[in-house]
Amino acid sequence: MTFLVIIIILAFVFDYINGFHDAANSIATIVSTKVLTPFQAVLWAAVFNFAAFFISKYVYGEFKVGNTIAKSVFEEFITLKVIFSGLVAAITWNLLTWWYGIPSSSSHTLIGGFIGAAVANAHGNFGVINFPTVLPILYFIVLAPFIGMVVAFIITVIIVNICKKANPYRADNWFKRLQLVSSAALSLAHGGNDAQKVMGIIAAAMVAHGLIPTIKDVPDWVPFSCFAAIALGTMSGGWKIVKTMGSRITKVTPLEGVSAETAGAITLYLTESLGIPVSTTHTITGSIIGVGATKRLSAVRWGVTVSLLWAWILTIPISALLAAVVYFIVSLFV
Repeated sequence: MTFLVIIIILAFVFDYINGFHDAANSIATIVSTKVLTPFQAVLWAAVFNFAAFFISKYVYGEFKVGNTIAKSVFEEFITLKVIFSGLVAAITWNLLTWWYGIPSSSSHTLIGGFIGAAVANAHGNFGVINFPTVLPILYFIVLAPFIGMVVAFIITVIIVNICKKANPYRADNWFKRLQLVSSAALSLAHGGNDAQKVMGIIAAAMVAHGLIPTIKDVPDWVPFSCFAAIALGTMSGGWKIVKTMGSRITKVTPLEGVSAETAGAITLYLTESLGIPVSTTHTITGSIIGVGATKRLSAVRWGVTVSLLWAWILTIPISALLAAVVYFIVSLFV
């Protein structure tokens, strides 16, 4: 029981880190356009991160993303050591990428860690991976940012054409107000997508320990606590990544901030309804690129973007390798 408690605490730590690591996703553009101060922005995002709990529970009626995460490895291969090792690896990679200001995916870090530890537990047998569940996640590593990019491009073009005769000063003020709405929508989507992933891991640990019969029987305090932890993490900020997302990819105006955030939110709501855990980071980065591309392709700083792509590609394999190493170390003592 003590080991289970340690795992649950670690899961909440990861959720908290996920919050401040990914705070940039929903507040970078609203800070860079000076609509809100950094402190106001993280408070704004945190409130809607937590409110996502009620959307998932009472609007969607279930936590589809959490169920998908928990089923990425076949149940018979899930042990407390596997979950512990996956969480330690995910926390380590998240902290490293946060320290260097790289907006990597907390979602894929967690999945990579979970899979890597399970494969180590099965002595290198990749048959432990539930490929019908995992493959859509891998597809959406590419599809989510691409969808965000295309939707953002279309929204920006439509808005620019509708507002081309508007007074620039008045239009700018209107879009600053609208950014409050679009960033709130993105924060809701971020909370709904990301908090559920940790919920799935905790549910898997409870099943492995015999506390609940199936993942769907997880008690209400688990999702509630997960959404609270990610909201608290968001309030802690993540300013290095805010700088990368808000200014280094492309310069963002209030109009473009509305377009990018709306496109990101639409993409995340779509994937949540399908139960596919995607990266909020990848999605909003794609949206920001789509916005920049409406001006001219050179408006996007492709050197920065290529570096981000490498981080995305390496996240799952490095997390899996880290988790395997942690598993072997833990096995010596537990």
